[in-house]
Amino acid sequence: MTSTAPPTTDELRARAVTSLHSIGVTLPEGDDLPARTPLTGEHLFVLAAATDADADAAIAAARAAFLTWRTTPAPRRGELVRRLGELLREHKSDLADLVTIEAGKIRSEALGEVQEMIDICDFAVGLSRQLYGRTIASERPGHRLAETWHPLGVVGVISAFNFPAAVWSWNTAVALVCGDTVVWKPSELTPLTSLACDRLLARAAEEAGAPSEVHRLLLGDRAVGERLVDDPRIALVSATGSTRMGRAVGPRVAARFGRSLLELGGNNAAIVAPSADLDLAVPAIVFAAAGTAGQRCTTLRRLIVHRDIADTLIERLAAAYAKLPVGDPFDDTTLVGPLISAAALDAMHEAVTRVQAEGGEILAGGNRRLAGAAPAAAYIEPVLVRVAEQSDVVREETFAPILYVLTYDTLDEAIALHNGVPQGLSSSIFTRDQREAEIFLSAEGSDCGIANVNIGTSGAEIGGAFGGEKDTGGGRESGSDAWKAYMRSATNTVSYATELSLAQGVSFL
Repeated sequence: MTSTAPPTTDELRARAVTSLHSIGVTLPEGDDLPARTPLTGEHLFVLAAATDADADAAIAAARAAFLTWRTTPAPRRGELVRRLGELLREHKSDLADLVTIEAGKIRSEALGEVQEMIDICDFAVGLSRQLYGRTIASERPGHRLAETWHPLGVVGVISAFNFPAAVWSWNTAVALVCGDTVVWKPSELTPLTSLACDRLLARAAEEAGAPSEVHRLLLGDRAVGERLVDDPRIALVSATGSTRMGRAVGPRVAARFGRSLLELGGNNAAIVAPSADLDLAVPAIVFAAAGTAGQRCTTLRRLIVHRDIADTLIERLAAAYAKLPVGDPFDDTTLVGPLISAAALDAMHEAVTRVQAEGGEILAGGNRRLAGAAPAAAYIEPVLVRVAEQSDVVREETFAPILYVLTYDTLDEAIALHNGVPQGLSSSIFTRDQREAEIFLSAEGSDCGIANVNIGTSGAEIGGAFGGEKDTGGGRESGSDAWKAYMRSATNTVSYATELSLAQGVSFL
């Protein structure tokens, strides 16, 4: 399969400017924050990063706005998010262009990311009328016991490059309807997308009559994120990134008794049982493993296949891998764009070298593409490799398109392999045996926050809570009752009795 060369850096710069101007963004020109594209590996612009004074001012402004925003009726807060969703629909193509230019996503995935933002806005608008508490049975006559929910405060959002817009929207749309304000520190690899999102929300706030300071953007490096982590005015730090990052963020937030919501690494696996429908499994596996160039936290990294069907499945996967078009993500025929950086390519090469030294057999992929046309970029074929055991390198997460294939004989063995890694984000099983499916979904099955049957590990819908266990951090974002992370609960006891009644039968006076 031939590779389509990407546009030139000048062409990408012009395309970015067109999208930014359409959205209404004025670039903060500077000399300390480069905006780069992985399509060519070259710089597009150089921007101004936030200073310590900028960070302090943003947090102070968000805190002041919170004091007003928290008393705004939740359905009115929902009107802000409704308008944001409308603007996202209007500028879907513009924002998708920026996602492709900065994150390297193919066109359909970039558009899908913006659609995910629209979907969470719809969800949050409905949520603004459903922030339910509960009434609890009281043991005392003439008493009402209740649970109520209240806005939490300023939410600090630290997001990663691979979903430069969607993860922000998961947090921000829900936080805003919950009555919180937001300070966002995006990945320094995707500042243009961040500026566009911030501008659309600013427009929505102006048009909906909301305080302009309900959202503040801080561009910069790790030091800017550390300001959010350590500042006691930040009630909740929602951080998405590596497990290493989470190990640094969690204790620091806890040390000041703040809250953290951590979405960290994944080393996701799928079990393929003897009864699996391979016509269904093969495309699901290939998308989960090679989609987004293997740069999703939910990317499929381990495939645990029953020994009786391993050779057949591997043959079909290798044939599919051989046909994967790698190249320009703006080309509609491309399925695999570039890795985010040369460092990501080096990490991939290191992992492949290690697994080969342990006896792993490369079954497909691994060749670099477009090294002549885009020498500073990192285009590479997704790798399929068969391994005899779950070694250290297999148990680690390499943020690249490497799929390790292991075999098993019994379901118990497969589940033990599946769960035998530090991470616990997403998982799946392909089977037509209902008993196997139910065991996998039960307490003795997958230990992940997401467990699927007959579908891959990637592509979660916003209606369900997103997050994982173990080294994945335990956080939950997006749908279901994830909204509770952005609020504080209060237990209320109201007496309408004529005499004092104490709980537990206590008598006093």
